Amino acid sequence: MELATFASGCFWCTEAFFQRLKGVYNVKSGYTGGHVKSPTYREICSGLTMHTEGIQFEYDPSVIAYSELLEVFWKMHDPTTLNRQGNDVGTQYRSAIFYHTQEQKEEAIKYRDDLNRAAIWDSQIVTEIAPVDVFYEAEIYHKDYYNSNKSQPYCSYIINPKMAEFKRVFKDKLAD
Repeated sequence: MELATFASGCFWCTEAFFQRLKGVYNVKSGYTGGHVKSPTYREICSGLTMHTEGIQFEYDPSVIAYSELLEVFWKMHDPTTLNRQGNDVGTQYRSAIFYHTQEQKEEAIKYRDDLNRAAIWDSQIVTEIAPVDVFYEAEIYHKDYYNSNKSQPYCSYIINPKMAEFKRVFKDKLAD
């Protein structure tokens, strides 16, 4: 098993996507990339901690390659908006890949550069690519949020449409 750590806006959505992939286990929402030790959600929302909402999980590279995880990451959010995903605005919603190995770093940079050359978006990718430092798990009420709150307005209006698209695009990568 290997570890991966991504941030792509609200972690409720990102967690829900990666939980559904074959070969991905123990997806945890949390905070990383900042300078405050053991931050709380309230502190993160202030924008002063420089932590971002992210996920960390284990994956089995014999089932799903890191490049496939990157594909999901890049396709399921807008990596060209700085400190923003949709209506969620602030440094805590920035796009970031926190690598655990030199190979992950190189693969993330290559993938980003290839996407920029392909000019898929009107703007260049602003995703941060940095070494993982400490990952702090979010408060318990964030755990498995989407699966437990699908009818909550944010989930209904924001995550549900993205989930439908995710399931359509990645149907061959979904766990049973």
